[in-house]
Amino acid sequence: MQGSRFAFGPFVLDPGAGTLLRNDVPVAVGYRGLSLLAALVRRSGDILGKAELMDAAWPGTAVEEGNLTVQIAQLRKLLGPAADGGEWISTVPRVGYRFTGAVEQLAGAKRKPLPLPGKPSIAVLPFVNVSNDPEQDSFADGLTEDLITDLSRISGLFVIARNSAFAYKGKATDVRAIAEDLGVRYLLEGSARRAAGRVRINAQLVDAMSGDHLWAERFDRGLEDIFAVQDEVTAKIVEALLGRLRAPPPRNRPQNLEAYDLCVRARKLIDDSPQMAQEAHLMLTRAVSLDPGYAEPYRWLAMNHWMGRVHWGGPTEAARSVALELARKAVAIDPNDAGCRWVLAYLLAYERSFAEADAEFAKAIELDPNEADTWAALSDIKVLAGRVEEGLGHISKAFRLNPFPASWYYLALGQAQYAARDYEAAIETLRRDETYRTSSRRFLAASLAQLGRLDEARAEVELFLVGNPHFTTHHWATTEPFRDAAVLEHFVDGFRKAGLPE
Repeated sequence: MQGSRFAFGPFVLDPGAGTLLRNDVPVAVGYRGLSLLAALVRRSGDILGKAELMDAAWPGTAVEEGNLTVQIAQLRKLLGPAADGGEWISTVPRVGYRFTGAVEQLAGAKRKPLPLPGKPSIAVLPFVNVSNDPEQDSFADGLTEDLITDLSRISGLFVIARNSAFAYKGKATDVRAIAEDLGVRYLLEGSARRAAGRVRINAQLVDAMSGDHLWAERFDRGLEDIFAVQDEVTAKIVEALLGRLRAPPPRNRPQNLEAYDLCVRARKLIDDSPQMAQEAHLMLTRAVSLDPGYAEPYRWLAMNHWMGRVHWGGPTEAARSVALELARKAVAIDPNDAGCRWVLAYLLAYERSFAEADAEFAKAIELDPNEADTWAALSDIKVLAGRVEEGLGHISKAFRLNPFPASWYYLALGQAQYAARDYEAAIETLRRDETYRTSSRRFLAASLAQLGRLDEARAEVELFLVGNPHFTTHHWATTEPFRDAAVLEHFVDGFRKAGLPE
């Protein structure tokens, strides 16, 4: 799933890595500028409308047109004149912009094949909604997610995380290519149809190496039996892969299917814009009111409060207190859910209840060793505790379970690489397109500063402060869950060198 690189004049643009080189020397270009340049270069010679460009650089966000004008002006300044003395980017009055240079598309770096684990490995591909109602997509997605969770809890299996499985939603299925991408041998694929109080599910287990179908079955049941069907599918897969029939451990199931649907839909919105996070908050609150004994909405409400996504001004102490209370509630309802456990563990670490946090992380891993998010969150906490090599091992494990993860994995990896003083690797990680740039810029700036690349570091600081105008190093250092003075001083040193406010 690696993209191509593009060469024009003395430049090489690699959108996947988030880099622009001039004669093999990195050019300090911001994330928005790089996104705009990638959109223009990919369609060199075509006129791109302003709305299309703004969507490329500010997806899902309403911004004023002046922001686009400023970014284009900065790009022109960075690129300088073309060989003929003209501009690389021309303005088409009242319409948009066009990239005028000759572009050569270079082959992207081929992704290294992932070695197969030493245990049966499987990915659950998104089940296809075969009803005539697109609103039923959330039902098919929820079925997929639940099967991933059920299989993930079987210690004898290696199970790819949801984020990576859903990278293939709506795409043509080439089972061998997908299995190679994810580093697994087996794939579960299927379809779901929900109508008139009934549900019809087709599922098949495929050996991607041979192309053989190991198991296939069709279920036609009442909608109230959906979770029993999930348990049955999980048990049959375990029997096929491990040679024994085993029911998954009991899970907290919703009593209200509307609450279940709301929770599935809300999970997709939490990592989006503040507006979407607020919508997710309303959905999850409604789910709790419909089914107060269902753990999942409490867990996601906790994360939404913790990240400050439902508060325009960012997280507050009160919001974090609410988040901790919600996480405790989720664990009290379903103590066997690893997702609820790691969320509670992470929040406890920020409360500096380290012994309790460590115990919750250990319990989460015991319950579900395949929960990639647990390993990624634990990496963050271990690095700040001074156990940097351990942290690097944990984030590596998280990436193996989730090869196409959420952006915060890259932030955790870049932070760990900085702590290990591998600044070049940290820069490469934190400049990737997948990284959540607003937060990552402070670590990117620190890494650049430690290598003496102060102009680039200052540019990253400037961009970081646009989105974080009240940031101070002192406040950050006193709120992050550091347990090691030397690691703390190393981060503070990098921030100071980069020019972040004291």
